[in-house]
Amino acid sequence: MAEVSNEGEDPTSSRRLRMDMDPSSANIDFIMKCDDYQLFQLTKFYRDRLEQAIEEGVDGVNSLLTYEWIFSGQEHRKITELVEKGNRTDSSKLLINLVMEKGTKARRVMWESFVKIRHGVPKLDKILQEIQELGSDPFDYMNIRRGSELPSHLKDVQQKHKETLREQTETLRVNTILIKEKVRISQLVDRYAELTVISTVRDRTLVEHELLARGRHHEEWREKQLRRELEKIRTDQLFQSSFSQRKSKSGSSAAVSGVPGIGKTTMVQKIVYDWATGKIYPKFQFVFSFKFRDLNNINCRINLRNLILDQYPYFGDVLGELWKNPEGLLFIFDSLDEFNDKIDFADNRRNTEPQSLCTDPECWCEVSDIVYSLIQHKLLPGCSVLVTSRPTALHLLEKAEISVWAEILGFVGDERKEYFNKFFDDQTVAEAVFKHVEENEILYTMCYNPSYCWILGLSVGPFFTQRDRKQQQVPKTITQLYSYYIYNILKNHGREIESPRDVFLKLGEMAFTGVSEKKIVFRNGDLIKYNLQPSQFLSGFLMELLERDDSVQSVVYTFPHLTIQEFVAAIVQFLTADPGDIGKLLNEAHSEEDGRFEIFLRFVAGLSSPQSARPLEEFLGPFLHQTTCRVIDWVKEKVEEQIGNTATVTGKRNLLNTFHYLFESQNKALAQNTVGSVETLSFSDLKLTPIDCVVLSLITVSCDTIKELDLENCCIQCEGLQRLGPILHKCQVLRLNSNTLTDSCTQDLALLLSANRLLKDLDLGNNKLGDSGVTALSVALRDLACKLQKLELYENILTDSCAQDLASILSTNQSLMELNLGNNKLGDSGVKLLSVALRTPDCKIQKLLLYKNHVSHSCAEDLVSVLSTNRSLTVLNLNNNKLGDSGVKILSEALRNPDSKMQKLGLDNVGLTDLCAPELTSALRTNHSLKILELGSNHFTDQTIPVLGSLIWMCKSLEWIGLWGNQFSSNGKRQLEALRESTPGLTMSV
Repeated sequence: MAEVSNEGEDPTSSRRLRMDMDPSSANIDFIMKCDDYQLFQLTKFYRDRLEQAIEEGVDGVNSLLTYEWIFSGQEHRKITELVEKGNRTDSSKLLINLVMEKGTKARRVMWESFVKIRHGVPKLDKILQEIQELGSDPFDYMNIRRGSELPSHLKDVQQKHKETLREQTETLRVNTILIKEKVRISQLVDRYAELTVISTVRDRTLVEHELLARGRHHEEWREKQLRRELEKIRTDQLFQSSFSQRKSKSGSSAAVSGVPGIGKTTMVQKIVYDWATGKIYPKFQFVFSFKFRDLNNINCRINLRNLILDQYPYFGDVLGELWKNPEGLLFIFDSLDEFNDKIDFADNRRNTEPQSLCTDPECWCEVSDIVYSLIQHKLLPGCSVLVTSRPTALHLLEKAEISVWAEILGFVGDERKEYFNKFFDDQTVAEAVFKHVEENEILYTMCYNPSYCWILGLSVGPFFTQRDRKQQQVPKTITQLYSYYIYNILKNHGREIESPRDVFLKLGEMAFTGVSEKKIVFRNGDLIKYNLQPSQFLSGFLMELLERDDSVQSVVYTFPHLTIQEFVAAIVQFLTADPGDIGKLLNEAHSEEDGRFEIFLRFVAGLSSPQSARPLEEFLGPFLHQTTCRVIDWVKEKVEEQIGNTATVTGKRNLLNTFHYLFESQNKALAQNTVGSVETLSFSDLKLTPIDCVVLSLITVSCDTIKELDLENCCIQCEGLQRLGPILHKCQVLRLNSNTLTDSCTQDLALLLSANRLLKDLDLGNNKLGDSGVTALSVALRDLACKLQKLELYENILTDSCAQDLASILSTNQSLMELNLGNNKLGDSGVKLLSVALRTPDCKIQKLLLYKNHVSHSCAEDLVSVLSTNRSLTVLNLNNNKLGDSGVKILSEALRNPDSKMQKLGLDNVGLTDLCAPELTSALRTNHSLKILELGSNHFTDQTIPVLGSLIWMCKSLEWIGLWGNQFSSNGKRQLEALRESTPGLTMSV
C-alpha cells in the first residue's frame, strides 16, 4: 500500500465522514472545526489517556488509518503483530507515535476514527464525552500555564525548601522486627514499587472491614475492568490534566483513596520527593505537606501562616509574597480518616458563618476551617490541594469541590513480584517466597496490598533463609501467617524483657480496646493506663513517630497495620488466666454489624489450631486449654446455628464468616462434624471474593452429601469459578446465573461438565458467555457421558452464530430435557437451525424456552414441523416475540394434531389480535394434552370472548389460561370471570 504526503487535507475525508456518521454528532462537528494547531493541542493534552483508551480498539483504528492511506502496509502489519502477541499497550503507543510523526492529516483521520469506534470502547467514549462537555472552547482549559517566574528573593527560600523536603523524603524507613537491624533505611527510589492508581473511586461508603471489602473487588476488577473501563492515572496527572472532572480556574483539589497499608503515605512521600528533585509539577513553586495525625495535636485556634511556620520555620516573613501567587502553591493533607475534628462539606453554614469560613491566611480559626476553606477554594483561590483518605472517610468529601477522584488499587499482576524482588536482597529467596505466595490463593489475593506483602516477607522469608526452618511448615492460613510474624518479633526481642507474656497481656488489652472503639493511634496516656513502658521491645513492635504539639515533641504509637492490632487482641484471649465467659465475649463481638470484629474473630478461631498456637507458645507460654476448647465449641455452635439460617443475605454472610472460622481453625474433624452432612448451600446475592471461594471450596471438600449449591448473583467471575472447582464437581444442582461469567470462563465450565457426572441441573443464565462461549461448551455437552438434564442459557448475548452448536447439542445429548435460551438474539435463522435438530429422533428435549429472541412468523413453518414430529417436547415458550396472527395461524396446524404432546404453550406478547382466535380455537378442539396456554399482553378485545368460551369448553385438558394485559373492557372482564366460575378446574388470569 503506497504512502501519501502528510501535507494538506484530503477533501473527501470530511465528506466520507458525513456519509458514514450521524451528521448531528457534536464530536464530528467539533473535530471538523478544529484547525491544525488545535488538533495538535488536543492530541497532546489527551495523549496519555488515549494510549490507554484505544488498547481495546487499536485494531479498528489501525484499519481505518490504513484504509485512509495514512499507514503503510508495513506499519499496519507491525501494529497488528503487537496486538496478536497480546502487547496491546505497546501497539497503542506505537500507533499514536506514528500518527504524531505523520502530521495534521493523520491526526484528523485518527480522531475521526475515534468517533466511529467510540461506542465499543468505553474509555474512548468517556474522553469524547468530556470534550463535548467542555463546551464551545475547550482549548481555553487546555492551555496549562507553567506558572509565573519566581521573584529572585524567593528563589533562595524555594531552594532551601526543596533541600529540606528532599532530605525528609529521600529515604524509606521500614521496620524489620530484627534485633540487629530494627529499622532498615533505604533510598526511596530504590525501594519504591509502582502502584496502580485509577482515575475514579469505586464506592465511597464501606461498613465492612476494609480488608474484606476491597479484597472482594480487587481481583475481579484487575484485568478486564482495568483494561476496558478503568483508566490508570499517574501521580503527575492529579492536577490540571484531562482527568479533571471540575473545570475551575479558582484552583483544583484531588482526592486519593486507598485502604490501610495500600501505600497512600508512601505515595505522598514520592510526590513530595519528585517535586523537590524537579521531576514533576514545575508549575508549583512551593509544596506544603501535612499529616492529619500531626494536625490533631493542634488543640487551639491557628492561622495558615503559623501552620506552615510551625513545620517550615525558615519561611519567616516571606509567606506574604507567596499569598500573591496562589496558583503556584500545592497543599497536601494525608490521611483524612485520622483527623479527630469533623469537616462537613455538606454544611452550608460554613459559607455564611465567619467563624467557619476562612478567607485570609492570616485569619485565626480552627484547623478544620483552614482545611475546608483551602479545598473549597475560599482560602487562597487558585491554589491546589491533595487529600488522601481511607474509603471509610471518603463520604466526608462527597460535597467538596474535588476535581480529580482517584483510588490506589495496589499491586496488579507482576507488580507483586517486583515488590518481593525489591524486598529481598537475595533474588533466589525472593523467587521462592513469591512462588509459595503465588501457589496459595489466599496469600496471593492479599498481596494487592503492600503492607500485606511486607508482613508476608517478614513471616515467610525466614523459612527460605534459615536452615533450621522446615518448609512444609510455611504458613498457609492468615492466622498462621500472623503467628509467624509475631514469632519473629518475639524471637528477636524476647530476651529484652523478663516476661513477654505479661507485657503481651497488657499490650493485647490495649489492642482489644482499640478494636472495640475503632482506635488505631495510642498515646503515652494509653500506655500508662495499661501499665506499659515504651521499652526497646515495644519500640521494636510498635512504630514510634515524633509528633508536634505546640512545639513540644510528643510520641504516639500505632500498630504497623490494623490487622496486626486485631491479631494481638486475639492472642490475649488465650493468655488470660481467668478468661471469664469467653463465649459471651465472642457472641458480643459477632453481633456487631459494622464488621469491626470480623478479622479479630477469624484470628481467635485460627489460634485454636495447634499449628498457629505452637510458635507463639514457645515464647508466651502455653495457651489456656479451657479457652481453646471453648473457642472450638463456639465455632461449632455458630456453624450449626447458621447452616439452617440462610433465608436472608445477612444469614448467608454470617454462614460464610463461620466457614472462614472453620478454615482458619484447620480443624478437619470439626468441619466434618458440622458441614459433612449438608445437602444444600445457598449464598445467592452475596458477593464472594476469590478468598471466599477458596474457603468455601476447602471447607466443603469433606462434604460428600452436597447436592445443590446456589451461587446466583455472587459476582464470582472466572477467578472465583476456578477457586470453587472441587465443590462444583460434587453438585447435582448448580446455580451460577448472574455472575458476569464470560467466554474466558468456558474452559473451566467445560471441565466442570466433563468431571462432574452427577450434575443434572446447571443455570448459567444472565451471564456474558456469548456465541464463542457456547461453542466451547458444546464439546463437553455433546459428550455421551454428560448426564445434564437441565441447562439455562438465558440472557447470554447469544445470536444465530452459535445456533449450529446448540443444534448439535440437542441432536446428540440424550439426557438433556430442559433448555432455556430466552432473552437472546437467535432470530429466525437461529431457530430454523434449532428446528432441524429438534426433529431428529435422538432429541429428548421436553422443555424449550425461546422467549424474547427476535423470532417472527418467518420461522413458523419450522416450528410446525418440530411440533408435528417431536414426541418429547411438552413445553414451548415463545413469549415476547413477533409471531403475529400469521405465525400463530401456521402454528395452529401442529396443535390440531391429536398426537400432539404439548402441555404448555407460551404466546404472551406476540402480537395476536381477534383475527387469529377462531383458528386457534379450531386447532385446540382436537388437542387433549394442552394444560397451560399463555395469551397475555396481546390485542384481544371483547369480540374474542365468545370464541374463547368455545375454546375453553372444547379443550377439556386446559387447566390454566393467561389473558392479562389484553384490551378487554370492564364488561368483557366480567364475562371472562363468569366463564371461569362456570368452568370447574380452570384457572384464568385476566
